[in-house]
Amino acid sequence: MIAIELIRQNPDAVEEAMKKRDANVPIDRILTLDQNRRAIISQTDTLRARRNEVSREIGRSKDRPQELIEEMRSVGSQIRKLEYQLSETDDELDALMLKVPNIPDLSAPVGPDESANIEVRREGELPTFNFEPKEHWDIAEDLGIVDFERGVRLAGSRFFVLRGLGAKLQRALISFMIDMHVERHGYTEVYLPYMVNSDTVIASGHLPGFQEEMYHDEEDDLWMLPTAEAAITSLHRDEILSAENLPLYYVAHTPCWRREKASAGRDTRGIMRVHQFDKVEMYKFVSPEDSASELDSLVAAAEDVVNALEIPYRVLELATGDMATPAVKAFDVEMWAPGGERWLEVSSCSNCTDFQARRGRVRYRTERGARPRLVHTLNGSGLALPRVIISILENYQQEDGSVVIPEALRPYTGFDRIG
Repeated sequence: MIAIELIRQNPDAVEEAMKKRDANVPIDRILTLDQNRRAIISQTDTLRARRNEVSREIGRSKDRPQELIEEMRSVGSQIRKLEYQLSETDDELDALMLKVPNIPDLSAPVGPDESANIEVRREGELPTFNFEPKEHWDIAEDLGIVDFERGVRLAGSRFFVLRGLGAKLQRALISFMIDMHVERHGYTEVYLPYMVNSDTVIASGHLPGFQEEMYHDEEDDLWMLPTAEAAITSLHRDEILSAENLPLYYVAHTPCWRREKASAGRDTRGIMRVHQFDKVEMYKFVSPEDSASELDSLVAAAEDVVNALEIPYRVLELATGDMATPAVKAFDVEMWAPGGERWLEVSSCSNCTDFQARRGRVRYRTERGARPRLVHTLNGSGLALPRVIISILENYQQEDGSVVIPEALRPYTGFDRIG
């Protein structure tokens, strides 16, 4: 969340930032609650001081004056009422503050949605074919590597089964990407729980705004991971790190679960938009002065994977209305899929500054005895499957129906073609 001091000191700037994000946030109500809260605390402190004073007077008195005893009771009753009011005020204020998205960076393109995103660069030549290229679902079914019918039978629409070399292709991609990020980019691999508690998804910013898209176990109050970002954010929750240990880079492979309610009716065919998918996630805890440059290296790491697979891609800078709630600046990496002639988002890289760290109370000290400061956090897919599989199938398809495996991936697959 953002700091209440920011709203208190410059409400007009925050209002303007919310307009850029197309976010409906009751700033006036937040300010009122904040003022009420501080007034209640002040009154309570005054009454507690008086109670302590009366208590000392009674202690010094031999005959315990009745008027002081009555005053003590009255003060105690007033304090209890104020404590109840403070609890109610805190609850409402906290609930509203959790709904306030991060303040976008001044350099971020302003716009309500993805239509205002800006293409930053494009790499690679779009492939040409001497035959009519197929879409991934036709390629996959012809090769017998994806079973859509049995996926629906097992779990319903937007689920699928990978078979044989299709399953091995995904497993190879995961190992390939993890190894690249560990060996070339300096990340530490972590294995995470696939279900997390509410505090974890609140800290990452997925609650309350992303609640409708997540799967929830009501009995144990556990959430299926929407992304590994949610879990990694809380690896250092309630900790004070040492500056000499920053930056911290983590990478993890997890399945991810999304209800996809917002995309009802879109991309229902194939494996483009599904309820369960695998993803390799990159995550950084860094010092505030480094977060801008760390975003650049995060995007570069995602691009490195695409370059290694030798697939055309482009980088988009996201508009203010298209960024995730915690982000101040973000870039998408999109791979080309020639069968459907479209760009597929395989990575979204965001600088979240201290938004998640404040929720998770992740801090660091610059030196012994120094006041703790909030770290900055960044996250990005490195990359998301199965869209990478779609791009490989469509870019490397052959006229005879087979698919050639990208050269960099062959040591992991153990085969150079699916046919």
